[in-house]
Amino acid sequence: MLTYVKVVRITLLTFLLFVPAHVLAQTDNEYQTDAVLWTQSSAEYRALALQAFNLARLRVDQDLAQHRTRRRSARPAIIVDVDETVMDNSRFQAELILRGIAYTPQAWTAWCDRAEAGAVPGALEFLNYAFRRGVRVFYITNRRQTEKAGTVRNLEKLGFPGVSEETVMIREQGTTSSKESRRQTVRSRYRVVLLVGDNLNDFNDDFTGKSIADRKAQVDREQAEFGAQYIVIPNPMYGDWENAVYGNASNETERRERRRAALRGITVQPGP
Repeated sequence: MLTYVKVVRITLLTFLLFVPAHVLAQTDNEYQTDAVLWTQSSAEYRALALQAFNLARLRVDQDLAQHRTRRRSARPAIIVDVDETVMDNSRFQAELILRGIAYTPQAWTAWCDRAEAGAVPGALEFLNYAFRRGVRVFYITNRRQTEKAGTVRNLEKLGFPGVSEETVMIREQGTTSSKESRRQTVRSRYRVVLLVGDNLNDFNDDFTGKSIADRKAQVDREQAEFGAQYIVIPNPMYGDWENAVYGNASNETERRERRRAALRGITVQPGP
C-alpha cells in the first residue's frame, strides 16, 4: 500500500510533468535535445555501454584468476554509480525538454519515487555475472535519503543483484557531493576490483572543481586507470563536465553564453 508521503510525491511529479507547460517555470532546454535523443535512439550509445561492460567483465575475470590461490585475500567488490551508469533516466530528461520546463529537486525526487528508470545496456548482465562469482556490489549514489526507498525499489525491480540498505549508499544529509568517504568505507572491508561511473568524480576527487583544461590534464595523468580499474559509461546529458563549462554562471542567459564561448570553431576561437 502506498504511504501518504509516496502519494504526495507521485502527485507532485504528475503535476510538474503533466499540467499545462505555461503554468510551470519555463526554460530554454532545447539545447539538450540531441544529447537525450542520442542516448535514447542511437545504436552507438548502446554499443559503447555494452563495450564498457564487456571490458568490465574481462577485468573481473582477470582479478578473480589472480587472487584464486590467495587464501587471505579480501572479498572482491565493485563500486558503481547509479544514475546513467546502471539506471537510465533519459525519460525524465526528455519529459523536461518536451514540456519546456526546468529541472527541480522536487520533480527529481518524485521521479525517483516512481521507480521507473530503465537499465543501462549491459549493466544488469555484468553485475549479475560478477555477483554470481562472489563479487559484492555497492551502489554509491548522490541521490538523497528521501530518494533511497524509490532507488532500492527501482534497482530490485530491474533485477540488480545484492541490493540492500547496506549496499545502496546515498548522500547523507549535510554532506558534500564527494563520494570518497563512502568509497573508503567499502575499501576498508573489501578489495575493490572496479569502479564504474559516468562522471569522473565517481572514481576519485581529483577532478572536483577543476577547469576544462585541468580535468583533461588530470585524465592524462591517470590514463593508466581507465579501462583497468575505472570504467566510464557515456552520458552526454549532464554531469560535472557542465560545471567546468558554466563556472559560476547564475542564470540561463549566462549559461548560454558560456556554452557558445566554449565551442571551438574553425575561424572563431573561444575567448580567454
